[in-house]
Amino acid sequence: MEEQSQEIIPAASEVPPERRNTEWKSDKIDKLAAALAKAQSEIRGAAKKSKNPFFNSNYADLHTVIESCMPQLSKNGISVVQGTDFHKLNGWFVTTMLMHSSGQWIKSSCKIILGPKQDIQALGSAITYGRRYLLSSMAGVGQFDDDGNSISKK
Repeated sequence: MEEQSQEIIPAASEVPPERRNTEWKSDKIDKLAAALAKAQSEIRGAAKKSKNPFFNSNYADLHTVIESCMPQLSKNGISVVQGTDFHKLNGWFVTTMLMHSSGQWIKSSCKIILGPKQDIQALGSAITYGRRYLLSSMAGVGQFDDDGNSISKK
């Protein structure tokens, strides 16, 4: 039986110099920080509307996370850009950047870890997962259970 190898996230010293971009924010972020604070005060979280049949649990999918924060971010002059990057030694990365109308910005990246099935569907799923988690963490979007109480408020 062949042993399964677990992929380990490399330490910063193991990341090649061209991947060690330590620039994660613009020189100043005061205007972005103020606008993000205003937006976050209006963000109410993302409902867990999607079902994970493997773990019998609910979660907020990417669309729900986007719906829960984009109006508030946009209203406060913040736009979001998400993309991918590939490095032949370290694989795929997802990056999320929050940009303010002043030109100030912050960004964060995470390595995408693929499971044993390394096809385009697995990559697409992992990218979506990375985008959802990065956007949630950078915008301050929490997940909550929507047990039907929101319907009764109509």
